[in-house]
Amino acid sequence: MGGGVCAHPGPATLAGKYMRRFWQPVYVLERLKVGQAVPIRIMSEGFTLYRGASGVPYVVDFRCAHRGTQLSVGWVEGECIRCFYHGWKYDGTGQCVEQPAEDETFASKVKIRSYPTQEYLGLVFAYLGEGAVPPFPRYPQLEAEGLVDVSSYIRRCNYFNTLENGVDQAHVPFTHAKSNFTKFGLNWDIPKITAEETEYGVAMYGTRSNGVSRVNHYLMPNILYIKGSPDESAEMWREAFAWRVPIDDLSHASFNVSLVRLTGEAAERYRERRRQRRATTANLPSAREMADAILAGELSIHEIEDRPDIVNIQDHVAQEGQGAIPDRDAERLGRSDAAIILMRKIWLRELRALSEGRPLKQWSLPDTVFASTGV
Repeated sequence: MGGGVCAHPGPATLAGKYMRRFWQPVYVLERLKVGQAVPIRIMSEGFTLYRGASGVPYVVDFRCAHRGTQLSVGWVEGECIRCFYHGWKYDGTGQCVEQPAEDETFASKVKIRSYPTQEYLGLVFAYLGEGAVPPFPRYPQLEAEGLVDVSSYIRRCNYFNTLENGVDQAHVPFTHAKSNFTKFGLNWDIPKITAEETEYGVAMYGTRSNGVSRVNHYLMPNILYIKGSPDESAEMWREAFAWRVPIDDLSHASFNVSLVRLTGEAAERYRERRRQRRATTANLPSAREMADAILAGELSIHEIEDRPDIVNIQDHVAQEGQGAIPDRDAERLGRSDAAIILMRKIWLRELRALSEGRPLKQWSLPDTVFASTGV
């Protein structure tokens, strides 16, 4: 692949056009206060995200149509946003509704781009593509009774690094040799990797020597779904989804939602363990600082293996250590890379079809597809 067409998600690229055909998460809802506006960058393009007085989030152009000032530094008024520079005011559809220094008939002639949004699972989703808006996808695995965890982080490498890491079980016994995965019994054997294309993407099987398989599911174009244990003392496994959303060619955000199927006293015990872990982590240098120091040779990763967030640090180091956009032509792939090879073939097939104007595969997500997911 050579870090080629799949690695570049800008609006004029094949990968960017393909990714924009799908609803994407763009922000964690609880971090956006009512009446707040923020700049966001998704797939090498700037946007303004704001939350109106009703609590509804809106996504519009990054700049005012008048003199091009960044809209997010202005004011949110009701369901509208007013530019900081000359007071031009836009509603959630992008229509200019007021221009204090202009004739009142001028505003109706000015409109900036706006994008459909949807609140779901504690995230703000947006559709950034052109043409007819596809139906909003729902994920029943995350809608059952239980506790929902929502989080995000930024990784300083191409989004494809993390997509491929998600279907690479062979790295777990090494990258995460000292981590919570060891407590959960996931590091005791090197798996034999097989993979198959499905109606939703790729199913990857990591079969251990006792015949037990752990299954990871990759949902096109950029979602990882796994089952995993919330912690070593939890009573149930959790359903975990992660959307890997490009910021630009050299960085991406991961939006993570998991459902822990606990209720009552068991749920309260889990909440307390989660609170304690977060309090411990809050008093430590950030995962970002740790990864930077390790990659710079200033710290050994083996000196911090008791941190609650060690898995994230380990993945930062391994994936950013490949390079922001790795030279895929220099790789020497083996049998354990079967899922990665298949995923690349699917992407290249779909992008080739897009470039030639041929029909694309219509991905679907049957409610029962994950019934046999193992660990």
